[in-house]
Amino acid sequence: MAQIITDVVRNFALALALSAFAIPTLAQPKVMRIVVPFAAGGAREVLARSFYSELGAALGQSIIVENRPGAGGAIGTASVARAAPDGTTLVFAASSHNITALLAEHAPYDPIRDFAPVANIGMQSYVLMTSAELPARKLSELVAYAKANPGKLNYASPGHGSSGHLAMAYFAKLAAIEMVHIPFKSTQDATNDVLAGRSHALIVPNVGAMPFAKDQRIRLLGVTSPKRSAFLPEVPAIAEALPGYALESWFGLLAPARTPRAVIERINAEVAKLLTNPVILDRLAAQGVEPRPMTPAAFGQLVREDYEAMAKVVKSVGRVE
Repeated sequence: MAQIITDVVRNFALALALSAFAIPTLAQPKVMRIVVPFAAGGAREVLARSFYSELGAALGQSIIVENRPGAGGAIGTASVARAAPDGTTLVFAASSHNITALLAEHAPYDPIRDFAPVANIGMQSYVLMTSAELPARKLSELVAYAKANPGKLNYASPGHGSSGHLAMAYFAKLAAIEMVHIPFKSTQDATNDVLAGRSHALIVPNVGAMPFAKDQRIRLLGVTSPKRSAFLPEVPAIAEALPGYALESWFGLLAPARTPRAVIERINAEVAKLLTNPVILDRLAAQGVEPRPMTPAAFGQLVREDYEAMAKVVKSVGRVE
């Protein structure tokens, strides 16, 4: 009897061992990373977190937002360019994706060839603000005052090579006026200097300007988008007084080049659905972003056109200081 029991136990154990080979192991879904190439707490991270959880649920997988700051966004962005092209690593990029590469002496990534466009999230305009200490109440008056007082006006920015720096330098170039650049460490520092009347002007993202729409210390003279912004409809477009001027930022997801088309199209389709979700739209609006879903091909064209436009701006402005 004991022998029979022993044989049964042995045969059962053997059956279990063989079943481990007969039944394939279910692969665990890989975690998707959305790399934000800037420090935690910034506007880019806030935007990425406005939809990542819902996107993960729609795709049926976990998504984490990973901050990889450094070199104006170049470090985190370059890391995605080198990642496996399997759809599990994306970068949450914006127009600075192109600007950083254009301004770098030796860019660590090619903003077009090293990436595959996945999904555009939306667009954001900037706003030219001036100190109320200046007599100018509209853009044409600012240009006239600057021409009458060459070199006496200055403008603040969040730092050398920033979008605000480039946008303001480009404005001065097209308007044929002289203004001294004063770089700061952040948009908030630059804004505070204009509020205090020490700096005369600056260009900031619309979400940074909206709180000051009725502030008596500052004036909003123009938005940088080709047409007026839905967030500040009473503020004219700079192009209304300075034809040809236009700068706005896109926000979207890019994958490493050679990522399979099927993977890209699935993510794109789910993002497009999210951009009809009222909760997501409210979160984007809070950041001054107008949703603009696109196909991967259309988004790719937008990125290329933006690169070409930024290249012309950089060439026009020359060595920004």
